[in-house]
Amino acid sequence: MTRSLQAVAYRRPSVLESSAGGRCLGLETSQGATPAGAVDHPRFFAGFLTSPQQASAALLAVADVAAARYYQPQSRASLDPVVTGNGDRLRFESFSGCGGVYARFDVLEAGLDGGAIGHGTTNVDVNDPLREALSRIGVDDPLHLRVGPEELAVTTLDGPVVEKKVPLPDRWLRGFAEAQVIAAGFDLRAELDAGEAVRFLRSLPRGGRTGAAGPRWVVPSGRTLRPTTRAVPGAVCLPGPERLVALQRVLRHATALRVYGPPVASGAAATASAWEVLLPGMRLTLTLSPDAARGFSGEGGVLDALATDEAAADAELISVLLGWEPRIDIADLAADSGLTAQRVRAALVRLGTSGRVGYDTAEAAYFHRELPYDAERVERHNPRLRSARALVAGGAVALDGAIGTVRAEDGHVHRVRDEAGVLSCSCLWWAKYRGGRGPCKHALAVRMVRRGTSAGQGTVRNDGGTR
Repeated sequence: MTRSLQAVAYRRPSVLESSAGGRCLGLETSQGATPAGAVDHPRFFAGFLTSPQQASAALLAVADVAAARYYQPQSRASLDPVVTGNGDRLRFESFSGCGGVYARFDVLEAGLDGGAIGHGTTNVDVNDPLREALSRIGVDDPLHLRVGPEELAVTTLDGPVVEKKVPLPDRWLRGFAEAQVIAAGFDLRAELDAGEAVRFLRSLPRGGRTGAAGPRWVVPSGRTLRPTTRAVPGAVCLPGPERLVALQRVLRHATALRVYGPPVASGAAATASAWEVLLPGMRLTLTLSPDAARGFSGEGGVLDALATDEAAADAELISVLLGWEPRIDIADLAADSGLTAQRVRAALVRLGTSGRVGYDTAEAAYFHRELPYDAERVERHNPRLRSARALVAGGAVALDGAIGTVRAEDGHVHRVRDEAGVLSCSCLWWAKYRGGRGPCKHALAVRMVRRGTSAGQGTVRNDGGTR
């Protein structure tokens, strides 16, 4: 598995301090992207949290996910959460070490009181002493929040004094991208009030071997959710319910629970789902992969977008127009760019693969952020995409009407059929997943040839050669 070391540097550790006017939570930032370009320690906000105890609990939940491996637990370094200032809100994001749980905590305008909210994305330091201090925040404690260095420190402090280096696997980056693409296919399936939300979430198992019993399903029933043994229309998959344990931190503050998922048919295979706890002026969302043993990195939802030259060019154009918007309007982008709405969506998927947009299920919209990682590696190190490009470049693909043939590296010839735009293949990958984890490398190569996509060695001809 390819990985690198991610280095983050802070001027000082984040800390919770007491003063005569209350308590101050100072979250220190690392290098990040802003409208002015890269900034060593950007400052996004200084003001009060309107619900300090609830916000502290939700921030701890995001940190819990960053430090967790829900499948085959083992000791590991924790990746610091990512914070984005979108002008009208702050978003804190993290991803589990096992690659199967994505967490996001949105502090909306109603949850903040004070200064202006900046624009940009960076890592934020959440250290062990800070976690312990946040867990002791009381109900009536006023809490001043500062995201970024103090104003005087911006110009007076020299160099970083805190540095962390943690492993950053490529599959973690791919998972961050895939989670956004998958969530874009979700709809709201159920909403529970505070009482029902607490009862349902507290009834879920917290211990044991994650995913040992296989995926579970729930269906809306009156004001609550009831379990069902299999997928039925309207059901939502709950794969590895133990992975929702981070929501326990905020349960007593919850005002509602919303559940999101894709449409399912009777007997459908396990799917991803999103579980959103509403708090006063805030939202905490956990998105679960389809299986505890199956991280988001192998889902393949981004492959079609990565495999087109058109989307690459469109993505460059759209990226210039994003402007750190908290809610990206596709119609507006289409009008501003001159592209169709379909091409804008494909461009946003591609931007998602490099961490430049996320997806908010509550608002059914993408939002602009720039992950503080070398996320371009997602495309370069995606094994199926890399293999498909090699097949195309090697002249291994030939087309005959709706059928494509691909001569694999081992000499086997695979037949790829196009049925109403859906490609199936005779390979073992397709037989195992039936398209449930995106296209296989052979179908992807055939699609690239049909589109005339560059394989890095010229433009593809329909007879499988290059020019």
